[in-house]
Amino acid sequence: MSARQTPAITQHPSPNFDARQCAISHIILHYTDMADCDAALARLCDAASKVSAHYLIRRDGSVVQLVDEAARAWHAGVSFWRGESDMNSASIGIELDHDGPNEAGAMAAFPTAQMAALAGLLADITARHKFDPQNILGHSDIAPGRKIDPGEAFDWAALHRAGFGLWLDNLSIEDVPPLALGSSDKAVQPLQKALAAFGYQITADGHYGAATKAVIEAFQRHFRASKVDGVADAETQSLIYAYCRAALKA
Repeated sequence: MSARQTPAITQHPSPNFDARQCAISHIILHYTDMADCDAALARLCDAASKVSAHYLIRRDGSVVQLVDEAARAWHAGVSFWRGESDMNSASIGIELDHDGPNEAGAMAAFPTAQMAALAGLLADITARHKFDPQNILGHSDIAPGRKIDPGEAFDWAALHRAGFGLWLDNLSIEDVPPLALGSSDKAVQPLQKALAAFGYQITADGHYGAATKAVIEAFQRHFRASKVDGVADAETQSLIYAYCRAALKA
């Protein structure tokens, strides 16, 4: 990812917004999942769609603003993070022009120009609103089981090198048995508690049910995208505890 610069922004107002109910604390990243960026822009500005975002970044790095940051855009839907259930109010939504996964589930990389524009936009937003630049999440983080964007191809490590988001390298992996759907092992509840402390919406009931599997998949999609299977193997468990510790120290 190249050196960040504040990108030029064009205006294309969307009618899909209302009043915020709380202060901005996070930025949520999405992908359009449409082959045509202009079609995505039209949908985000269509009153009948009832969806929007504050910004849309095209693949060439050009940035379009649809909703004023002071307003509540409709990008998060049913969502939750660290006790907040109105993430539309608590965040700024950024859509990235991208096709999403193909029929085989593979995704193309996000273009360099697009990632550079994102870094510049994030620098501008976080500086103006004075919140932690680590507070950058994917839609999948705040809506596990419902959303998967920005997907496995999004380079969170590169974004962190540019100064945004939480990322940890060279972590030690504990030798522990895997946990999977249906398990009620004594290790399940502490893992659920760690995920909840990190920010995910999860009940620490000690049972590895479908909801826990969905959260594990969301965590893997962001922090261990090489294998997203909903199984809490030794690497996934070690990463969850490491990221929980890092987040609580922040």
